[in-house]
Amino acid sequence: MSRENQELAITSAAGSTTTKVHLLRHGEVDNPRGVLYGRLPNYHLSERGQAMAERLAQVLADRDITVLVTSPLERAVETGAPIAKALDLQPDVDDELIEAANVFEGLPFGVGDGSLRRPRHWRYLRNPFRPSWGEPYVEIAARMRSAMDRARQAAAGHEALLVSHQLPIWTLRSAIEGRRLWHDPRKRECALASLTTFTYRDDAVVSLAYSEPAADLAPDAGQQTFPAGA
Repeated sequence: MSRENQELAITSAAGSTTTKVHLLRHGEVDNPRGVLYGRLPNYHLSERGQAMAERLAQVLADRDITVLVTSPLERAVETGAPIAKALDLQPDVDDELIEAANVFEGLPFGVGDGSLRRPRHWRYLRNPFRPSWGEPYVEIAARMRSAMDRARQAAAGHEALLVSHQLPIWTLRSAIEGRRLWHDPRKRECALASLTTFTYRDDAVVSLAYSEPAADLAPDAGQQTFPAGA
């Protein structure tokens, strides 16, 4: 019996199919004004972000990835481009992988910038559990799960790579792991150019792994804080 037939026999005997879905956060963005860019157009990868994307292309070149899907935002598409070239794949775009909507888009949102001291903003901070400043966590988790399920089905028996954003990836992971969806953004395990990998047996998640292939390229500055996502 050939190796291929042996593998098919093993799969048939087990009665299940193993599929991996990698959720990749995009690389660093060129953001000299330090704003919360959210879904705003024309925010592209920085030089360091491009280097992160090239690193990921090297790391993933030998993986059995048959499906590559990105968020429609430029930084996600640009992160996926060198990976698609390395894998000889035509990437697709899925709107459900997009960054979370946020009323603070276009504003600086770091410590000491004054955004939260403006009374007109206070009404958006009344409910951090939903959250009141943007897209509800439950809706983020639902659309991300929908996108991941489509990719998993398309890549059945192989691997899929989805390029998205920090908050959507972390929200989906929290939902799958059974944690509450509201959280401290400073404690998200989802660095720039990181991979959150779900292994499925048929349609059930059986394991989760996290890695940072471009950790040595990461900027020294901390990530944006509450309520930002990227």
